[in-house]
Amino acid sequence: MKRILLFFGVGLTSICFGQDVTETFNSTRIINSHSTEVLQKRQWEYRIEHRFGDFAGSNGGVQQAFGFDQAADIRMAMEYGFADKWMAGIGRSKGIGLPYTSLLDGFIKGRFLTQNAEKKMPVSIAVIGNLYATYMKSIDDPQSVANFEPDFTRRFAYSTQMVVTRKFGDRLSLAIMPTYTHRNYVATNDANGIFSVGVAANLKINKSIGIIAEYFHNIEPSGFRPDAKNSLALGFEFVTNGHNFHINLTNARGFGDVQYIALTQSDWLKGQFRLGFSISRNFKIRRK
Repeated sequence: MKRILLFFGVGLTSICFGQDVTETFNSTRIINSHSTEVLQKRQWEYRIEHRFGDFAGSNGGVQQAFGFDQAADIRMAMEYGFADKWMAGIGRSKGIGLPYTSLLDGFIKGRFLTQNAEKKMPVSIAVIGNLYATYMKSIDDPQSVANFEPDFTRRFAYSTQMVVTRKFGDRLSLAIMPTYTHRNYVATNDANGIFSVGVAANLKINKSIGIIAEYFHNIEPSGFRPDAKNSLALGFEFVTNGHNFHINLTNARGFGDVQYIALTQSDWLKGQFRLGFSISRNFKIRRK
């Protein structure tokens, strides 16, 4: 892991172009994580994201149509660029299981620095704050992690993420994403706060097609679940006028930091990865 971080650190501080660099990643997302891209001012984006069941292993294979018979998670969201280099969004996910079903999320994101060689700025940096809340019915069992009584704040979780990206030439972009996730209420064999570091790469085949890889390494605190796994995702994207399509394979079941960082339990080597996709559509409402 140290070698990976060193490689990205050296790459992100080397010399590059002579103007503001945009589209380090073609979307506001990499795969699971945010990118440094933001919507333009007064631009809207509608997102649909779907993740199927296990492709292989004991819960996948031909009997489950390689996961197509199941839905691990589904998310729909609306996002808006409300100022220059600032955007916000709200979404609703099915959720991957207790205590996160019927999961609402909201975020605010700002890009504070933009890569520009003339201004001697070698990277782009964005910061994201996320809020998650479940409105599922509370379970009567007082020992359950899905028992939210009598403290309503048990339903909430939060995360903060900084994304640092750098574009090399026309084809290669790298990212590093330190992230902190906090859940207000967890099981006795779990930890409330988790710090993780993500790395990602985007290799563009041409202006419309790219290959993406993303990995998050959890720096596990004392008491963190022994069955926790690090999230690894590989993806393919295709961009058309106004639309962005992502197809990916990942061992993460759910969307949002509180799920793909804190609750990933699937093992790639056991076939416990799944096909997913996202479709986003951008549009502007013009003032009269």
